[in-house]
Amino acid sequence: MTEEELQKLFDPDIRRLIDVHVEEDPSAFALKYHGAVNMPVRAVAEQIACRRKAAKKLPKLVCYDLLYTTLSLEQASGEKTARYKSALDGMAGKRMLDMTGGLGIDSIFFADRFEEVVYVERDEVLATMAVHNFRELGIGNIRVISGDSVELLEASADDSFDLIYLDPARREKGRRSVALDAAQPNVVMLHDLLLQKAGKVCVKASPALEISSLHETLPSLSRVIVISVDRECKEVVLICERDKKQDISGVAVAAVCLQQGVETVVAGQEGAAERNGVTFDIGEYFYEPDPAIIKARLTDVLAQKHQMLYINPRVDYLTSDREIVSFPGRMFRVKEFLAYSPKTFRRFLKNARIAAASIQRRDFPLSPEEIRRKFRLGESDQLFLFFTRNAFLGPVCICCEKLPGRRELQGEVSRSDRF
Repeated sequence: MTEEELQKLFDPDIRRLIDVHVEEDPSAFALKYHGAVNMPVRAVAEQIACRRKAAKKLPKLVCYDLLYTTLSLEQASGEKTARYKSALDGMAGKRMLDMTGGLGIDSIFFADRFEEVVYVERDEVLATMAVHNFRELGIGNIRVISGDSVELLEASADDSFDLIYLDPARREKGRRSVALDAAQPNVVMLHDLLLQKAGKVCVKASPALEISSLHETLPSLSRVIVISVDRECKEVVLICERDKKQDISGVAVAAVCLQQGVETVVAGQEGAAERNGVTFDIGEYFYEPDPAIIKARLTDVLAQKHQMLYINPRVDYLTSDREIVSFPGRMFRVKEFLAYSPKTFRRFLKNARIAAASIQRRDFPLSPEEIRRKFRLGESDQLFLFFTRNAFLGPVCICCEKLPGRRELQGEVSRSDRF
């Protein structure tokens, strides 16, 4: 979006036009009004498309007359994750710096926790848009600066901020990257400078980031928080502290699962829990932890707490004879557990009269699509076939059914929605 297009979007008549056409297909709108004089057709079509996406990502903020760009909306934190980060212990004080302002969603939520938020964004159009959005939301304690945040940081006195927040751009030479030292700003290179200017630093990293050796890259790392929303891993949040205590037990790790208004937190220490036992059989119930728990490598914490056993020593599939109502993830009743071979599996399908199922696999040679084609299976959300390996690493299939009336994710620790 250009500065000229943005200025035209500030016209109340143009914004009313967006409201009128918000349910239309953006491409059809652009075609219909192509060549219209004094109307930023492309920018209006972009707003129509963005509002649809914002309805899912920002379900409460979208009710306000905010403006977006496609890329900034795509890269922005979702409302639920931004709310959660701003409410973490210690995320409050007099002054905080958002070095990667973007659409400003994180700044919006941090504004409730700090007396002043300094939002910095290199893109002048985004910075101008942020001023508009903050005004529409009635937020008066965010100072918007258009410029280079690293230069601002270098020019700031030590301890200028209580918190510095970064969501580094994860693109290198046009390709998406997950490594911290390949992102901009480079938090690895800036590590010491950041902690001169603030006692605490919060970094939003890619959900694909490998977390096992982060303490070697970031010596001040004190907490790693993996956040999922509706069973999709969204963010890895890194908390660095200048006064980090030298704890021999390792970095604190937590998985936060946000679903259907319920917040589930599973916590532990990096590498602290020992792998629970592996069963040679299977219990009455089959469990798959939430993706955030698997990513945070905290499945062992759950297994030990609930006395559950692994089906495969290399995969986060668990089983128990007990129905664990508070289990954070998916739970099924086991109907059949069989060693897999094409011949025995085909016979099983015929005898059980199975023509359709949801197919999932971990540590299994065939993909779900290959299995579906090979055995001519349709789709079903009532019956589930999980393909993996057993304790001896032989291929197996677990046939399961949903538990009637179960709310899929319930909280070990719960807090209400705080927006």
